[in-house]
Amino acid sequence: MKNILLLTLCALFSITMFSQKEAGFGLTGGLNYSANGDYFESASNAAENPDRNIGYHIGIYAKVGERVYFRPELLYTQTKSDYDGDKFNMSKIDAPFLVGAKIIGPLHIFAGPAFQYIVDTDFDGITINDVENDFSVGLHVGAGVNLGRLGIDVRYERGLSSNEASFINTNITALEASRIDVRPDQIILNLSVKL
Repeated sequence: MKNILLLTLCALFSITMFSQKEAGFGLTGGLNYSANGDYFESASNAAENPDRNIGYHIGIYAKVGERVYFRPELLYTQTKSDYDGDKFNMSKIDAPFLVGAKIIGPLHIFAGPAFQYIVDTDFDGITINDVENDFSVGLHVGAGVNLGRLGIDVRYERGLSSNEASFINTNITALEASRIDVRPDQIILNLSVKL
């Protein structure tokens, strides 16, 4: 199932890059100010909200259309959250499928689903292998400007699919499973260069 989804995403990405005369493609990357969901420690089962940290993303994109456009992206994303000094790091592959429209001059707005595949998770040195769903769905919404070949946008991403990672917390005596909500909640500053 995972391989079929990845092959489908790659094929769709390739087709849209070369299917129309107006199509363009390029490189994209930037910073994210992110946090994941609550941390539930097994001993108390009390929820702890995360502090936001800065992460990054890098990838490629394609764009089809001018006034109204379709822009699929393929990104490698690293997010970080801080739970009272304990760090939670997550690496994932994101595939946003954005639909946008020019508003005035170089200003445009966009939104669309983002399909995510979690590559790796780490909580304060503990590798977490038990993520409920490696694949999840989120939503991107944002606005940006294009200045020739250079584009800059600000977007918000929120995970829509419920998804948790559980692990054995060796810092407590009962050795019960603690869990973290791994849905992303991030503000993203994105730069893109059309090739």
